Amino acid sequence: MKQKIKSQGGLEFLIISGAVLFGFVIFFVAIQVNTEDRNKEKELLIVQNLALSIQDEVGLATESTDGYVREFNVPNQISNRDYEVSIVENSIYIKTDRNAISLKLANVTGNIEKGANIIKKENGKVYLN
Repeated sequence: MKQKIKSQGGLEFLIISGAVLFGFVIFFVAIQVNTEDRNKEKELLIVQNLALSIQDEVGLATESTDGYVREFNVPNQISNRDYEVSIVENSIYIKTDRNAISLKLANVTGNIEKGANIIKKENGKVYLN
């Protein structure tokens, strides 16, 4: 009879321990999903700010007089991730593995690069690099 009571107590302990462990796993999975969503939103915000910054640089050069020259930097990585940046048909296009954005630009000749970029206006035209 004593053996049955000990076995039952051991089995109850295993069931309760399993339920608690399952609850912890569910809790940590929920935290991980929430953290991933926040990181995605943060990266999107950084991508949007970079695209708007480039759009502003081109807009400023377009509105300036001939002889305008300015150097600006484009980061090599966004949130420690590689990304692509290019100008396609007067639009700035930025793409990461999780996000992409495209914004219209004023008429500009040239392409954008990661790192230092030089923008200038000569003879009424805006040149990039």
